[in-house]
Amino acid sequence: MKNTWLFPIAYRDAAEPWQLGFQDAATPMMQGMIDLHHDIFFFLPIIMIFVLWMLVRALWHLHYKRNPIPERIVHGTTIEIIRTIFLSIISMFIAIPSFALLYSMDEVVDPAVTIKAIGHQWYWTYEYSDYNSSDEQSLTFDSYMITEDELELGALRLLEVDNRVIVPAKTHIRLIITSADVPYSWAVPSSGVKCDAVPGRSNQTSIFIKRKGVYYGQCSEICGTNHAFMPIVVEAVSLDDHVSWVSNELD
Repeated sequence: MKNTWLFPIAYRDAAEPWQLGFQDAATPMMQGMIDLHHDIFFFLPIIMIFVLWMLVRALWHLHYKRNPIPERIVHGTTIEIIRTIFLSIISMFIAIPSFALLYSMDEVVDPAVTIKAIGHQWYWTYEYSDYNSSDEQSLTFDSYMITEDELELGALRLLEVDNRVIVPAKTHIRLIITSADVPYSWAVPSSGVKCDAVPGRSNQTSIFIKRKGVYYGQCSEICGTNHAFMPIVVEAVSLDDHVSWVSNELD
């Protein structure tokens, strides 16, 4: 979805010029992040107005022309107690939903599909280990960025790849992310996923894509000279289409 304003506020599932907000949430986790962001920003104007009022009031009343003789300043015990309680309540309203979101991000709910993403200099390798019956029949492929001279009309520069990650929508998916050489980071903003790929270590995260579509991301770790040229494209399809794609790939 794209807006016609000078500064767009709603977009498709890829970065837009002059972007001011989040991409449309494709997963419940990303929707939770957006909601938490908006909830926190509810408190920020209140705090900003209060601090600005205190600053202006102090500058006004303590100006040297209005108070040429300095007075002895003492602690205001009452106001300090009120301030501490007020800030503690605000912190609690922010902490409780943020901890709930943090713990839910680490939860993996009985995945139906497991995908292994391996970072290389500078491309990604994807392995659908659930369908690997032998070395001769395995669902593994490399994903390279499409260069500018090979882009089709309407394709996104620096974001399109030759082999997309095909996943079923409305399905719990586990991602195992690692690296073959240097650190990378597998990040798709609209899915709320940003997971480091570390050599010799496997990190795990999960996604549940709510709707069919194409979602774009990039490696968000400075992994070398071609860091900006290893994008990620996830295409969510129906379960039947995913089964058909798997069958075609294995044939």
